[in-house]
Amino acid sequence: MIRVDDPEWEEEEVQELFEHFRFTIDKGQSPVRIDKYLSAHIEGISRSRIQAAADADYIIVNQKAVKSSYLVKPLDQISIVMPYRRRGLEILPEDIPLDVVYEDGDILVINKPAGLVVHPGHGNYSGTLINAVAWHLGIRGKVEGDERMGVLVHRIDKNTSGLLVLAKTEEAQFRLSKQFFDHSIERQYVALVWGNVAQEGGTIDYAIGRDPNDRLRFKALKKDRHETHVVQGRHAVTHYKVIERFGYVTLISCRLETGRTHQIRVHADAMGHPLFNDDRYGGDRIRKGALYAKFKEFVENCFKIMPRHALHAQSLGFIHPKTKEELHFSAPLPIDFQQVLDRWRRYVQAPPT
Repeated sequence: MIRVDDPEWEEEEVQELFEHFRFTIDKGQSPVRIDKYLSAHIEGISRSRIQAAADADYIIVNQKAVKSSYLVKPLDQISIVMPYRRRGLEILPEDIPLDVVYEDGDILVINKPAGLVVHPGHGNYSGTLINAVAWHLGIRGKVEGDERMGVLVHRIDKNTSGLLVLAKTEEAQFRLSKQFFDHSIERQYVALVWGNVAQEGGTIDYAIGRDPNDRLRFKALKKDRHETHVVQGRHAVTHYKVIERFGYVTLISCRLETGRTHQIRVHADAMGHPLFNDDRYGGDRIRKGALYAKFKEFVENCFKIMPRHALHAQSLGFIHPKTKEELHFSAPLPIDFQQVLDRWRRYVQAPPT
């Protein structure tokens, strides 16, 4: 599930729950199943959708999750929460090609190209992945929101390429969202970062918060070892391993334990190794290596080949929401990424003199 107010955000902060509905039951209410009560009191929502939400622990009564068989009682406080904010944008289906990796009646896995915004938002009301998905699923007229057309349960940034999974049914929506909320989804990215990363692998666990000086940036909040107070920001953990070294840049794999906004980009920058050509975190200028003319020309040519940050969502693993089968998908590096790596390999083998 995603935010629609900032199309540059890489990952929805799926670990947070947002209240969508709240009810206080009347004093004279007779006992009734909560799924029946809510489907009768919320316009446009089916009983099966309520049941799926309850199965995922998204129906809260008096601050405790309940199942769909719970009997509503007088003065109960009922909330329906979701790991995404409410949306209300009209979606216009558009005939945009999609690289569909897998599809069945419940889910849709797509390999998103760099440059494609995931969801309509300010400044991006058309030409997005969701517009394309609506068309792919046979919808031709405008619809309100995305509930009818395959629902995102996570997202990646506009200029990040790679895998996304969408839910095509209400049951799949809740069960996949729950897996993201519980951190049980396997997500691995490939990133090219500036510099020669010192360790072969490690874990970055800096909290992430907004940069007070730039609302489009986030920053790692490092806790001083002598401090005792809790660092403000959201808990974030990234595990990384070195894949290949080029001296001036390093190819690494990153496994996300959490899914914070710009997490890999922020953590890489906090290590002193921002993503190659990441214009938001300083990777769009030479960070390592001599500034002599031929090296500068080489780097600028790489930037032209891949005019975006070097980050690719390579693999995605989860439990199928209906069959309970373990699924794992992978997407090869896109051409621009692969071409830049090939150029670096040739460069370090025979640098210009």
